[in-house]
Amino acid sequence: MHSVEPAPSADANSWPAVALRVFLGQAPRWYKFALLAALAINPVVLAILGPFWCGWLLLVEFIAALALALRCYPLQPAGLLAIEALLLGLTSAAQVAHEVEANFSVILLLMFMVAGIYFLRDLLMLLFTNLLVRVRSKLALSVTILSVAALLSAFLDALTVVAVVMTVATGFYTIYHRVAAGRRLDDCRIDDVHDHENDELVGEAHRADLTRFRAFLRSLVMHAAVGTALGGVCTLVGEPQNLLVGKAVGWDFIAYAQHMAPVTLPVLLAGLLMCMLLERLRWFGYGEQLPDSVRQVIEHHAERTRERRDRAQRLRLTAQAFAAGFLVIGLVFHLAEVGLIGLGVIVIATALCGVVEEKRIGHAFEEALPFTALLVTFFAIVAVIQQQGLFAPVIDVVLAAEGRRQLVLMYLANGALSAISDNVFVATIYINELQAARAAGAIGREQFELLAVAVNTGTNIPSVATPNGQAAFLFLLTSALAPLIRLGYGRMVWMALPYTLAMTLTGLTAVLFLL
Repeated sequence: MHSVEPAPSADANSWPAVALRVFLGQAPRWYKFALLAALAINPVVLAILGPFWCGWLLLVEFIAALALALRCYPLQPAGLLAIEALLLGLTSAAQVAHEVEANFSVILLLMFMVAGIYFLRDLLMLLFTNLLVRVRSKLALSVTILSVAALLSAFLDALTVVAVVMTVATGFYTIYHRVAAGRRLDDCRIDDVHDHENDELVGEAHRADLTRFRAFLRSLVMHAAVGTALGGVCTLVGEPQNLLVGKAVGWDFIAYAQHMAPVTLPVLLAGLLMCMLLERLRWFGYGEQLPDSVRQVIEHHAERTRERRDRAQRLRLTAQAFAAGFLVIGLVFHLAEVGLIGLGVIVIATALCGVVEEKRIGHAFEEALPFTALLVTFFAIVAVIQQQGLFAPVIDVVLAAEGRRQLVLMYLANGALSAISDNVFVATIYINELQAARAAGAIGREQFELLAVAVNTGTNIPSVATPNGQAAFLFLLTSALAPLIRLGYGRMVWMALPYTLAMTLTGLTAVLFLL
């Protein structure tokens, strides 16, 4: 006897009920109500407490949208909050445009560099598959990944390095998920159609190994992400704020490295030691080994790919290697804006590999453009922070201190503010204030240089605490890879916590005793 489903009630088909179902699509009902409540409360807070506290509430709401990225992509809720900020007068369209213009190089990078990496994925998969197959120790593999990410980020952009890691991790996950779903290994290609998020396709025998594989990939991508922060602070070209601070103080490449070394080198050592400790003790979600079944699939796939590689495929790999060489040379010698170099990679790789159809080229931009739009909404929130002076009380306290106490407060304040805001924005505010104090004779040249080191290391090191503080972390959080490996905001914060503590405390000790 079949049960009869109850007919939908009249209330379920009412205009308000339908509108609620359509609003934000598949996001949970409680999420939709929370966003609507936030949008309703903000004008009330503005009227009662004023724009300063309304701005802080808006910042907290934006962070909450990022924290719930796996429930709903943050662009829509963050965008609605940004539009409301404009309507309430918390900032202006001109100020938002100024922030976007100041960070246009980052937007170019996201638009073109990430797409450029997409067209190098066959070469990257070959290189990292060989690394994964040959290095069987998870500890050695983790240290290698972190070290390579740090080295590359010292000369290349962190977002580029993270894009490489994401491309490789997605490739590995794609291969195994298809096999676990019952597909023949010989039929599995990285770019064919398959629902990677649907675990109902996965056979019961593979589910436990798939869970372990996700943990394995999570740990590797987090090691790599932290590595970009460790390496990025070490050189003048590692991060945008490094160039900003170096230009303000008058340091060239060598002078920057020398002045930062008393802090950056101990922090780099602390990061490497923490990597080994976490893998050895299996704390904070680290230490998961690559399941044997997954290793066998990857090894078999590598072997079959090698056997079937014809002259055309070898030529494409050679072309991708040439494009990768162009990328490295262009970035190391700063031949052009990073985004323009990425565009050059797209042109070279597609031309030499025969990718000339618009549809095939368009796939490369699917990963980065949603995040680019999200980043522009973030700049709107940064515009609110600047126009309402949300950080002014903290800045005033730091600048009122003297001597070593000022160095410590400068380091900690920059770290705390960078963890919830844009670190380039924070560095800009503080270095401008320091330049004004220097011009007024309030501080000498020696103290000015020491404070510049505190500003720069503060914006780079403690900011790994949250995805807000590092653009590379935020890109990873909102990527298509994050839901596949179950890497949400809370888990990222948890996995970054031991690194945050070790790196921040080491940096603080260095600021106190080694500068």
